[in-house]
Amino acid sequence: MKIEQIYTKCLAQGAYYIESDGEAAVIDPLREISEYIELAKKSSSKIKYVFETHFHADFVSGHLSLAKKTGASIVYGPNADPDFEAIIASDNDQFKIGKITLTAIHTPGHTLESTTYLLKDEFGKDHCIFTGDTLFLGDVGIPDVAQRYMGVSKEELAGILYESVNNRIKPLSDELMVYPGHGAGSACGKNMMKETVDTLANQKKINYALNGSFSKVAFIKELTDNLPEPPTYFPLNVRLNQEGYVDFETVLEKNLIPLDLNDFELLSENNDTIILDVRNQKDFIDGHIPNSLFIGLSGTFAPWVGTLVKDINQKILLITPVGKETEAITRLSRVGYDNCIGYLNGGFKTWKKSKNKISTLKSVSATSFVDTLKVNKINILDVRKVSEYNNNHIEASQNKPLSNIKNELDDIDKEGDIYVHCAGGYRSVIAISILKQKGFKNLIDVAGGFGAIKKSDLNKSCYNSFVKCSG
Repeated sequence: MKIEQIYTKCLAQGAYYIESDGEAAVIDPLREISEYIELAKKSSSKIKYVFETHFHADFVSGHLSLAKKTGASIVYGPNADPDFEAIIASDNDQFKIGKITLTAIHTPGHTLESTTYLLKDEFGKDHCIFTGDTLFLGDVGIPDVAQRYMGVSKEELAGILYESVNNRIKPLSDELMVYPGHGAGSACGKNMMKETVDTLANQKKINYALNGSFSKVAFIKELTDNLPEPPTYFPLNVRLNQEGYVDFETVLEKNLIPLDLNDFELLSENNDTIILDVRNQKDFIDGHIPNSLFIGLSGTFAPWVGTLVKDINQKILLITPVGKETEAITRLSRVGYDNCIGYLNGGFKTWKKSKNKISTLKSVSATSFVDTLKVNKINILDVRKVSEYNNNHIEASQNKPLSNIKNELDDIDKEGDIYVHCAGGYRSVIAISILKQKGFKNLIDVAGGFGAIKKSDLNKSCYNSFVKCSG
């Protein structure tokens, strides 16, 4: 028996390849399926099933492409209603893969069709559970607000999830390994652990959903309080996963188009096209094409594209590091952005050599920022999440989370220099690129963000005079 977790950091997502005695199954595959095909080829195994824990909202799954390529059957849990041929399992249905068995345990709450899969080894012993977005390590999946169109409220979903976790998962053996669908950084939960595998025994001790910390009423309140609206692309990804999509290979062939400078400039003049610069933020600071949007590959690229670029059909021109064109298109396609119309051949160097106009950003070190803060009243924009801000922030700062910054432009103080920071220096540059597009000037990035600010003045008496802590 073989179990392999294939973890994608950008999405904080875990897919799983399972193999036994010449047969294999894949759980929650990504859209690009070549890795699963290669794993099966290595051991001459046949992929028999593709199991989906639910209709994913934060990425486009590879279930349809994998089934078409291998002849595998797609399996969903109860209540699923895909627009394609699939096995809709009943609660406790069993599926044989070689000498092992997967049992479908219906665990609704994140979505109505959410299902956990229990693996029994070749000796019939319970070995592990694949929990999808029902149970995370240290957390549970939030009620999937992307599926509110189904007519079930977030409070109802949270109550259903409480019953699923306590009545279906908690009674299982402590010895089980827990393989979740996501880890820290995913928008599908609130406070997940950075680890991606754990024992159920440990989760019963530390996970508030399993250790008795909350009554059902308190659990519902915990899950639904301050629940953000989903990014615009979430319902669109659900629809793609439910109705169908174009194979990744087709997307790559259509999108991987090198453009010379003249063609790139001509296409960029269209009002329905954006220039997306995916280089490192330091490179973007040093020089970029005017009015381009920065979202770097080095961070949580795909989720931020999905959050900030509202239309998954948006026409996109790419500026990438040379050799990273395929990676950028791949990661865009994972969240359904299939309309890249080309990339500038040679990257930003091609633009720079042409003597075209170049924009730069002003950036200061955290030490310089703190020194300025000591002697002057300055305009500070904190683009971290509300929870980060509430935990610890500069008292004089204004909090405008990056995820919603386009809707709060009127509230941002435009007088004088605006110092922009996040936690580590990635989101602040994204925010500045957006604000520049909207006509803001005098924007200054604080390199290294709040983490660097704290380190720069951590042992000096003035630190506590301008930082507000939660207590």
